[in-house]
Amino acid sequence: MSDLINSASLRLREIIMDALGVLVAEEAIPAVPLPTFNIEIPADKSHGDFAANTAMVCAKALKMPPRKIAELICEKLFLEGTIFERAEVAGPGFLNFFLSRKWFSDVVENVLEEGENYGKTDLGKGKRVLVEFVSANPTGPMHIGNARGGAIGDCLASVLQWAGYHAEREFYVNDAGNQIEKFGKSLELRYLQLCSDKGQELIAKYKDDNEQLCSEIYSQSGEGGAFEMPEDVYLGTDIIEHAKNFYDINGRAMESVSETERRKALVDYALPINIAGLERDLKKYRIVYDNWFRESTVHEKNETKLVVDKLMEAGKAYEQDGAVWFRATEYGLDKDFVLRRSNGLYTYIVPDIAYHYNKLVTRNFDKAINVLGADHHGYVPRLKAALNALGVDETKLDVVLMQMVMLVRNGEVVKLSKRSGKAITLVTLLDEIPIDAARFFFNLREANSQFEFDLDLAIEKSSQNPVYYVQYAHARICSLLRNLSEEGVEIPQSADLDLLDNPREIELIRHLASLPGEIDLAAKSYDPSKITKYSVDLATLFHRFYDACSVKNAETKELMNARILLCVAVRQTLRNALEILNIDRPEKM
Repeated sequence: MSDLINSASLRLREIIMDALGVLVAEEAIPAVPLPTFNIEIPADKSHGDFAANTAMVCAKALKMPPRKIAELICEKLFLEGTIFERAEVAGPGFLNFFLSRKWFSDVVENVLEEGENYGKTDLGKGKRVLVEFVSANPTGPMHIGNARGGAIGDCLASVLQWAGYHAEREFYVNDAGNQIEKFGKSLELRYLQLCSDKGQELIAKYKDDNEQLCSEIYSQSGEGGAFEMPEDVYLGTDIIEHAKNFYDINGRAMESVSETERRKALVDYALPINIAGLERDLKKYRIVYDNWFRESTVHEKNETKLVVDKLMEAGKAYEQDGAVWFRATEYGLDKDFVLRRSNGLYTYIVPDIAYHYNKLVTRNFDKAINVLGADHHGYVPRLKAALNALGVDETKLDVVLMQMVMLVRNGEVVKLSKRSGKAITLVTLLDEIPIDAARFFFNLREANSQFEFDLDLAIEKSSQNPVYYVQYAHARICSLLRNLSEEGVEIPQSADLDLLDNPREIELIRHLASLPGEIDLAAKSYDPSKITKYSVDLATLFHRFYDACSVKNAETKELMNARILLCVAVRQTLRNALEILNIDRPEKM
């Protein structure tokens, strides 16, 4: 696929190097090694389309003033037949270059030719990347952090695919370990409460109203209440609902069996329902995973034992007081940490080490990317150290740490409580705001920045709402083309695109050309917010162009046809950017 900005930058570097070669051959400058120079796109377009700092960085090596070097280079530049129209020296020695008008025409033609593939690059060269995100505990509903992680992770995978990687999405199902033990204990306590005299009384009272029953039990679960719960359990109403549904099927039959059998039965009943619910809710959020990897498989295949044994054999772990410790201090960490306790149980990090060994060695992915909450910052160095000790290149694991989200309504922060049965979840959020808004808003900022999600703005149908603003630009183009068609004006097969020389047109075309580069930058930095920003900027530039340059009432038919094709190119580029984000592209609004 074509990236005309990158191609222009590479060609410009060749032109400058050729000029330097001529100067050396003519002995105008000495034949000495020269430092690398930068080619950039100036923010102020009066300074050209590209600028090079060649003279500035070569001044020391050439023992000449930068301005003099720049003037010498400028004299030897050969621009005839290239995409560059002219060059000039500015300030203390910057070289500014101006693109020819034909380059801008080529950009529009390129968008129209590549169509739905415009923007795709070969940066990744088919390398296999596994993006793991959300991976919420299947012990309860997904929270707002999962909503942000879902949007970031899904769009990141899409960006990587557009940048030429083979990207797969994976959900790591924590269906083993302490959280499942806690889940089982929570379910058991609620089930036994329903079997109690007070529970039986409420079941009889709310025979046909499970929601009211669960609400009543929840309201009496505080300290001193009839259904008081300890601190180390899950308190959400979803646990009560599971216990009641299990009771409806089994009655009090499980009351008299052993604790182990009762908890297992409850978990075996409720966990598959929760996992199916996670998959259903994420699909509603337009997230479809390639793989659902269960933690339990790591245990069943003894992969936890395998990695600990490997670390012991390599001398990277040792036994002390009956426990197995990892030599973390050898990898720059403050202290060693336990892998297997003296009671024979593995610590929480061992299944994670085994899981990532599975990703990078067993399944041989070139790169594993995890989208995690910022509270995992201390966990990542431990995981990388263990992988390093297992002979895995730790740079093959990258982690995107995501900051908190604050929900705002009427200018005030919406209070959230993990211990509350009524916290806003992913599902309740999507019941309140459009999916397009959720996905777009959660990608408005870099993952490592804190973010205020304005619930009122997300449903507002105005230019203040960024996703509405972008979608409106797409719909506006569709409406224009539809109206022209009704008047007998069809989209032309070709046009004289060199007629597009209005500053608004040039500015718009220049932005069209930058999409492939933005996709590459987003892929390199793991930052899908670059695509939302690109979309908003493109919508802004289109609206400015449309308000300044009439399409229907252009001065000539030839100019009208050129502007129609420019509008089609903008529509295609907007479609592609929104496709990356998996946002709807309405034709009417």
